[in-house]
Amino acid sequence: MVKKILKWTGIILLVLIIALAAAPFLFKNKIKEMVAKAINEQVDATVAFEDVSLSLFSSFPKASVTVDKLSIINKAPFAGDTLVYMGQLNLDMSIKELFKGEGEPMNVESLSTKDGVINILFNKDGVGNFDIAIKDDKEKPKDDKESKPFALSVQDYKIENLRFKYYDERSKIKMVIDSLNHEGKGNFAASKLDLDTKTTAKLSLDMDKTNYMRNVALKLDAVLGLDLDKSIYTFKNNKALINQLPLEFDGSVGLLDTGQQFDLTFKTPTSSFKNFLGLIPEAYSGNLANVKTEGDFTINGKVNGLNGDNSVPKFNIAIASNNASFKYPDLPKSVENIVIDTKIINETGSLNDTYVNLDKLSFRIDQDVFDASASIKNIVENPLVDAKLKGTVNLTNFGKAYPVKLDMPLSGMLKADVETKFDMQAVEKSEYEKIQNNGTISLSGFNYSGDGLAKPIVINQADVAFNPSRITLSRFDAKTGGSDISVTGTLENFYGFIFKDQVLKGNFNMNSNKLQVADFMAPETKTTTTKKEDGETVKKTTTTADAVKIPAFLDCTITAKANTVVYDNLNLKDVSGKMIIKDEAVKIENLKTNIFGGLISASGNVSTKGATPTFAMDLSLNSVDITQSFTQLEMLKSIAPIADIINGKLNTTVKFSGNLDPKEMTPNLTSMTGDLMGQLLSTSVNPEKSKVLTALTSNLKFLDLSKLNLNQKIGLTFENGKVNIKPFTLKYQDIAINISGQHGFDQTMNYKVGFDVPAKYLGTEVNKLLATLKTDGSKISIPVNAVITGNFKNPKVSTDLSKSVTSLTTQLVQQQKDKYVNQAQDKGKEVLGNILAGNKNPLNTKKDSTGTTKTPTNQEVKQQVEEKAKEGVKNAVKDLFKKKEKKDQK
Repeated sequence: MVKKILKWTGIILLVLIIALAAAPFLFKNKIKEMVAKAINEQVDATVAFEDVSLSLFSSFPKASVTVDKLSIINKAPFAGDTLVYMGQLNLDMSIKELFKGEGEPMNVESLSTKDGVINILFNKDGVGNFDIAIKDDKEKPKDDKESKPFALSVQDYKIENLRFKYYDERSKIKMVIDSLNHEGKGNFAASKLDLDTKTTAKLSLDMDKTNYMRNVALKLDAVLGLDLDKSIYTFKNNKALINQLPLEFDGSVGLLDTGQQFDLTFKTPTSSFKNFLGLIPEAYSGNLANVKTEGDFTINGKVNGLNGDNSVPKFNIAIASNNASFKYPDLPKSVENIVIDTKIINETGSLNDTYVNLDKLSFRIDQDVFDASASIKNIVENPLVDAKLKGTVNLTNFGKAYPVKLDMPLSGMLKADVETKFDMQAVEKSEYEKIQNNGTISLSGFNYSGDGLAKPIVINQADVAFNPSRITLSRFDAKTGGSDISVTGTLENFYGFIFKDQVLKGNFNMNSNKLQVADFMAPETKTTTTKKEDGETVKKTTTTADAVKIPAFLDCTITAKANTVVYDNLNLKDVSGKMIIKDEAVKIENLKTNIFGGLISASGNVSTKGATPTFAMDLSLNSVDITQSFTQLEMLKSIAPIADIINGKLNTTVKFSGNLDPKEMTPNLTSMTGDLMGQLLSTSVNPEKSKVLTALTSNLKFLDLSKLNLNQKIGLTFENGKVNIKPFTLKYQDIAINISGQHGFDQTMNYKVGFDVPAKYLGTEVNKLLATLKTDGSKISIPVNAVITGNFKNPKVSTDLSKSVTSLTTQLVQQQKDKYVNQAQDKGKEVLGNILAGNKNPLNTKKDSTGTTKTPTNQEVKQQVEEKAKEGVKNAVKDLFKKKEKKDQK
């Protein structure tokens, strides 16, 4: 009997498991159709989702429906904008709900979302993108039963990692609630319920380009009383944290057709001054648990009224502290006599009537007192600002009283005595006569190091004076690493830059005794932590470089002078010039420096406005050392890699342009175009240093390139990664050398070198032959052509020397033939024979069978002359090259 029970139990369990596993496949299409119907029947928008799945195991005994990548895209007037996106939407319900018939709604008991985005937009006409519900023009009969695929009987819900964005085009209010995690429990089946909620998020708020909050940490644990019939939500038990500032809320929020009705009060639950420190993010305020405080700090606020299309609620927020102090247990000094009196008030319901009064903010560290006051009115239409700063802050003491996290302690003395009064319209229109500024700020003995700085910076003295039209930097002396800089100048439109994202204009003079560029270039480092299989933690630091961008907000001119500028391995002396920074570009004017024994000047521009940075530059080198300039300047080395074997001076102008590497800001050689025109001065050649010249002279023994005269003009152009040499002629003694061709920035080359070689350079044997033939060798020359290919490290040289020798032979034979024939015709056969042989039978006369001497004909004489001349030349040339080979072997 027991065996039967176990057997049937096993069978039933097996059937149930099979049913649970098979159910998702049986009901999937049904669920999919119901999800699509539930959404499409309610909204006038483009709705899409990747998939719908059903699981009976993950939340057993409930069924779980998962919708992946759900998106709701607006139609006109917000066509294409995403209203809602959910990476995942989960609905949990009883399994029995799956077996309901068509037309019966499925009751959803809980829901959750993950990785979602909600975008709420209002256009300039006040129309919101969230009003997407389908509107019926005709009323349905009361007895008409709607088909509702899903009914809500929610007991709990959960939202993970939601990003909520709000933007109103008219008021220019932008709010972002990021990393929102929220969950609630309550019986939504009832019309009145208490909803127990927990919320964390980060809040950012901007109004008309002015940032008021940036990633402020929020936390709220609250019980909300919900009256669903009247749409009223009441705060009951609640505890909120803004950063670490605790707040409690009382009152309610009602949702009306005309907007939201607020009736709220809030306050700090205690009056301890720790409340103020709690406003500061924990990363900057440190652990507050053991901070000793005296005095009070309170925030009290009221919000009452309608937030609608044409109004905001009235509010009155007071922030106050009187004679307070705080001291961190691990720091030697305290901040005392703290007074804060601030009010944020709106008494009319019009947002423009909101005003902020910072009546007093003051504190003391040791004997140094700092005071500030400010007011802001008319905040929407044309904000009016009136502020005063006066006091002294010893930064060394500040670091001893407040936990500032820096690589090195702060030091220095800050003094301020400034008053300013202006309105934003005057700032926008640069109406400086309406801006009232006066006063000074000075900073001395300031030391700072941190991210973005290659070396710590020491500001010995900085003095700033304020007047209505501009800010004057009357003195700025600083050092960093081995560099020193001194700057004076003026800043214009400072307030437009600070408050309205306008261009910052300036004009500066900079002087330096020594400027090391490396002191100002700090690569970005990133540390990653990984764990090995054995559990060991390994930290790896990598250096990364972002694309360099010239700031778009700068419009300034810098006139600079430096006795020495160190850049990589270059020491530039007596550097001067002007930089104009504007529209994401730098224009360089009349830059001059002494280097390589001469003077280099440059003008041009660099722009990072496009996706790929570009440059265009005119470079002038005056009497510079050729070897130094063409070995230490990488660009010149690429243009003329063989120039390092030349001793002497160079005058040249180089014009070039192209693209830059976005991170290194070095020229992309394959994109570079331009030309070079140069004059070589007092030069000599070291051919043994060049594999190209060594290969050339090994093929042409008559060359001694150390005696080459290079004092002449040379021109070249470069484009598409190739350098093209404009044909030019060099003189080697009385040999003309014609050069043309090209090489690539990849060091490949294809050159043609033509030599016009007088016959006398072919050796003593040829000269003897010429003497024997009584021929003027200076008037006879042969062309010799060389082709140079391969690359500069492995050149290949081929010549047509053998063909040239054959040509010479033919030329000599022809000259002698013409000469002898003419002489034979003019002076007779006997004279001709004596000239040729000087023997008893110079014309090879022969006797016939009768004993009579037979004189050769003119044709026979001519043939003999040709053969003798040709044989003599061949033997001479043959002997010439044999001797050269013997010399080479030695």
